[in-house]
Amino acid sequence: MSLTREQVDHIARLARLNLSDEERERYREQLSAILEHFQRLQELDTENVSPTYRAVESHRQPRPDEVQDSLPRAELFSNAPEVEQNQFRVPPVFD
Repeated sequence: MSLTREQVDHIARLARLNLSDEERERYREQLSAILEHFQRLQELDTENVSPTYRAVESHRQPRPDEVQDSLPRAELFSNAPEVEQNQFRVPPVFD
């Protein structure tokens, strides 16, 4: 599958990219190659292949959820640079 320049222009517009003619041609080639790889994957027979949920099989089990006491407030706020009304005080994000 080969993309046209118009399709690359459309993708660039959606991504709000200003492409030079050289970049437009390079991206057309690269995106076309990626789509060709996906096209080849579509041709594979996966009828008897079970779904894979992880790239690497893991035999670790998640730890059980257990209710535990939380830290005392004094210990919780001991390393905080600023505390106000039993809450962490952080610098404002917006001026």
